[in-house]
Amino acid sequence: MQRAAAGVLRGARTLRVPTPPARTLRVPTSLVRTPPVRARSATAGTPPLGLLYERHGEAADVVQLKDLEVPKLGDCDVHVKMLAAPINPADINMIQGTYPLLSALPAVGGNEGVGEVLEVGRHVKALKPGDWVIPADTGLGTWRTQGVFPEEMLLKVPSDIPVLCAATLSVNPCTAFRLLADFESLAPGDSVIQNAANSGVGQAVIQIARASGIKTINVVRDRPDLTKLVERLMALGADHVITEEMLRKPEMKDIFKSVPRPRLALNCVGGKSTTELLRHLQPKGTMVTYGGMAKQPVTVPVSAFIFRDMRLRGFWMTQWRKDHAQDQESVAAMMDALCQLIRRGQLTAPACTEVPLQDYRAALEASMKPFVSSKQILLL
Repeated sequence: MQRAAAGVLRGARTLRVPTPPARTLRVPTSLVRTPPVRARSATAGTPPLGLLYERHGEAADVVQLKDLEVPKLGDCDVHVKMLAAPINPADINMIQGTYPLLSALPAVGGNEGVGEVLEVGRHVKALKPGDWVIPADTGLGTWRTQGVFPEEMLLKVPSDIPVLCAATLSVNPCTAFRLLADFESLAPGDSVIQNAANSGVGQAVIQIARASGIKTINVVRDRPDLTKLVERLMALGADHVITEEMLRKPEMKDIFKSVPRPRLALNCVGGKSTTELLRHLQPKGTMVTYGGMAKQPVTVPVSAFIFRDMRLRGFWMTQWRKDHAQDQESVAAMMDALCQLIRRGQLTAPACTEVPLQDYRAALEASMKPFVSSKQILLL
């Protein structure tokens, strides 16, 4: 574990529009990583609801609210009442059919969220009714009111943290944590530069870095409410917030009078933004790409490699989880560290808009609008 996360990891070892009429849909056993929907749970008082899509396309066009049937509880299964689930870019990409990992159709949308355990099978040892759980991996299908899942598909989280923090814990904060911990040995006083700083990952990077004594230079797109956005990011602990346009100006050198040039750049955009980030890195610095919002290639001058020995890396949280499937100690340490930050008020949920499940179409449409810094959270 690199020094960037040393402070927060020390001692961590264990994880503590109107909608169309609903109709029942039987989801086949081929649904990726999601238990087959075949028999209604005997414990359900009302038919569980879920947001399903039977074909790929734009989310607002193909997602429908329908009754679900859930499996009977098996010996190693857990019956979960979902509490809240966000709409993330990856969720939209999966529905569009453009994501590297796709569920078999029909599929329940959503890869992140938090639920409360209602009932457990007789062989379940680590969970009990009343516990809070989040997905252990991608593909759970969290946009539903209830579900029955194998125990290994769930991670227990503390129920004393805010529900919105728990609902948004498994993707963006984990990504931010790993970006800061795994690529450069950062120490207090060092700096990091990132684009898309108002994204969920960007906001988490600001807060985790602040808790570790690391300075952040945060790049955002110009927009009508720029002043408000800058104020919000500064309140989270950002040291500098600048626009993409300023990134290209000579005035950038003034920033480095008080903050050292970064050794780590975090890229979620691509295109010209990537090239400009590299210009401000120290020699032998590292740029990690974890997203491509601009849908443009990463462009790097040959001189950056020859004369400055820059390193380019990639990161995907889903792949990290696969690589560490047998290393539960690392997973537990990360989750415990993040929950400690939440308890201390050093890590909060991103700006959120809470939306009742019945208003899912408005939430899906809002999640696709440009310059929206508020994450849509479905209340289940």
